[in-house]
Amino acid sequence: MVKKEMIAMLLAGGQGSRLGVLTAHVAKPAVAFGGKYRIIDFPLSNCINSGIDTVGVLTQYRHLRLNTHIGIGIPWDLDRNYGGVTLLPPYEGSENADWYSGTANAIFQNLEYIESYNPEYVLILGGDHIYKMDYEVMLDFHKSRNAAITIACMPVPWEEASRFGVVVADETGHIKEFEEKPEKPSSNLASMGIYIFNWPILKEALLTLKDQPGCDFGMHVIPYVHEKTQSCYAYEFNGYWKDVGTLGSYWESNMELIDIIPEFNLYEEFWKIYTNNDMITPLYFADGSKVDRCIVGEGSEIYGEVYNSVIGSGVVIEEGTVVRDSIIMSGTRIGRNCTIDKAIVAENVAVGDNVVFSVGEYAESALNPKVYAFDLVTVAENSVIPSGVQIGKNTAIVGKTEAADYPNGLLASGQAIVKAGEM
Repeated sequence: MVKKEMIAMLLAGGQGSRLGVLTAHVAKPAVAFGGKYRIIDFPLSNCINSGIDTVGVLTQYRHLRLNTHIGIGIPWDLDRNYGGVTLLPPYEGSENADWYSGTANAIFQNLEYIESYNPEYVLILGGDHIYKMDYEVMLDFHKSRNAAITIACMPVPWEEASRFGVVVADETGHIKEFEEKPEKPSSNLASMGIYIFNWPILKEALLTLKDQPGCDFGMHVIPYVHEKTQSCYAYEFNGYWKDVGTLGSYWESNMELIDIIPEFNLYEEFWKIYTNNDMITPLYFADGSKVDRCIVGEGSEIYGEVYNSVIGSGVVIEEGTVVRDSIIMSGTRIGRNCTIDKAIVAENVAVGDNVVFSVGEYAESALNPKVYAFDLVTVAENSVIPSGVQIGKNTAIVGKTEAADYPNGLLASGQAIVKAGEM
């Protein structure tokens, strides 16, 4: 057996329910991002750029597209004879046969995989964050402190701190207190959900807590390790990091890519983001088309006008149509003389002619006000929108809709159309 110094375990099984209709049929890590990428491309690229060549990807919810995208890991140079990328869905064994019931439980159910590499350290990652990080630098920090666990952290606004695990640490990074999603946080230094464990420490904790329902790192494993060893450290990260777990943060982070000087740069040669791309034709801008401050994917055809938007691959925007402040994912076709404003349109959607998005005033969502609260029109993949309809703000559409689904030709603000069997 060849020993690995550190392997990564990438938690990619989440449903991502706060992304609403975007994750009705696909796991959140497989949602498109930035025109040509998927969210999971970022932690996978971080791994290979950091010299980590062994990655277990733990999948669960609607993982078919995620599995297809990752394949054997060729785009990330993770197609290795020993190591590489391995997809780890739940499986039925002689005992403890169950779905992954928590982040730590998912790791516990894959102890055999980890043991097969006999690592000194295990890196735990989420599959739904947008960032660039050199995990090797974090490992050096971990070693220098002789830590049992190192938690990547960054300051967040005080009003958001209660959404995270927060730490209180001294000037050396030594963690004095850890609280998971406290009502009244005593710090705004938030856990990023990125951990390096000494493998013997993590293994002992997982075995001890194996009967804990919904065993979770923030709620159970980290408090257990902190109480047992006190050798826990915070590694403060000062780069760009975005949890794209809501429609608002997802839209915002895409829009940040097209700033004149983007805070998050996709084009750095020394830290490339890799993805599994289809071989498709070059993009085409027709005579008379206009494009300003946009990312446009390969194979797209632009006949209308597009401003301040992120356009995926193979998108067609017909003549007379104006798209503003929107995310249009791969394979979507928008007809003639449409106005698309502040929308997230998922993959392979068909929009007819003379359709107008974002009409009227904002209204609270009747579908789910906790999810749809960002003044966006959100359209699920493979949906169809007929010609001549108007769609209000803070709305959602799922499925192949017809003119009869729009009373007086209008989907009012705050309303939704969800065709039977689509969610």
